[in-house]
Amino acid sequence: MRAYYRALPFANGLPNWEPANAAWHGGSEPWPPPNSPAADTQLDEWAAADIEDSAFHPMAAFVDGQCVGASATISFDVTVPGGRTMPMAGVTATGVIATHRRRGHLRRMMQAMFVSALERSEPLAMLSASEGSIYGRFGFSVATYRSRLEIGRHEAEFLPAPADTGSLELVDATVARSVWPEVHRPVRANRVGELRPLASHWSSLSDSAAGTSGPLRFLIHRSAEGVADGIANFRLPWSATERDAGTLIIEALEATDSQAYRALWQLLLDFDLTRTVVAPGRPRQEPLTWMLTNPRAVRVTRQSDNLWARLLDVPTALAGRAYANEESITLRIPDDPMCPQNVGTWELKTRGQRPTCVPVDRVPDAVLSIQAISSLFFGGVSAHDLAYAGQIKANSLDAVDRISRLFSIDPLPHNSFGF
Repeated sequence: MRAYYRALPFANGLPNWEPANAAWHGGSEPWPPPNSPAADTQLDEWAAADIEDSAFHPMAAFVDGQCVGASATISFDVTVPGGRTMPMAGVTATGVIATHRRRGHLRRMMQAMFVSALERSEPLAMLSASEGSIYGRFGFSVATYRSRLEIGRHEAEFLPAPADTGSLELVDATVARSVWPEVHRPVRANRVGELRPLASHWSSLSDSAAGTSGPLRFLIHRSAEGVADGIANFRLPWSATERDAGTLIIEALEATDSQAYRALWQLLLDFDLTRTVVAPGRPRQEPLTWMLTNPRAVRVTRQSDNLWARLLDVPTALAGRAYANEESITLRIPDDPMCPQNVGTWELKTRGQRPTCVPVDRVPDAVLSIQAISSLFFGGVSAHDLAYAGQIKANSLDAVDRISRLFSIDPLPHNSFGF
């Protein structure tokens, strides 16, 4: 396991993200600095935890007994359109050491992980791409997006609304660790693209400061009945420059209803000794914009893709989500060398209680790449854009319109945390 970790960039203190302004990062620098190389004791701690974790499935590449590449999948449940959940293989922690790149090791690891996921009845895989040009060749394509918001405190005046019947409370990390699962559970059930977090997801929340970033603070909202229905993690980082002074960073904010959502934002946008509020990793659609007298107060300063999807079992995946209207449409996947069972023409019927997707032998309504159907699956990508880009070829005049109406959802899919 030590050799496995040492094949991964993060364990060696190397950059592990594309050198660009990341929409998930709240700081003013392009991306967070790399960590120090992990000591043997840290590697041993990781190994002990991962070996005991039944949801963690490591994969490695070996040459002459030496570990030269590493990756893993984590078994998640993801919410799909219609409020259902589906088993998903989350690809994570991927790297090949510099001396052995461009020899096919990543492709062979990815192929083995696809086979393993299908054996566990996980019909799709997802990942957060560290570099935008790597994973398309394995069939992955963008499914969700995220935005970094910047809001001027003195510009953010709220429109009139009924008085809040609940209450706000600043709490410590111990309370936050218990409240987060309560709030996230109903949020996840109603948000397409959201994941069921692992049991340890919030265990690292702490009241201690992290370098110059300042300690994480926690704000919760309770309903009139005393039930926690909203929570936010935020920090007031120290800054060496006047330009970045007085910035409050909201690292996470969730609410189960609009009243709790509004109350959290109202307080966070009116903290003393602050000028700017930065909220990274937010959905492309943010109701806050519609709550302000000046919607331009909410500026999108960075936006990027978030999760990439890859259908491993096309008919099972397509039959496992709900659709906006009743339809019968035939879709052909012409090529998928890593999952050849997906190749063929599939008839998707959404009439009745449960959709069906079965193979047929006739001229399809449209031909799609595996990347296109993977992007369409969660409903947040335009079928017309994909057709314009050549990833959907329609055989009838209205096929793209029908696909668009069938797959689209509102609100757009989003997931709030990485893996």
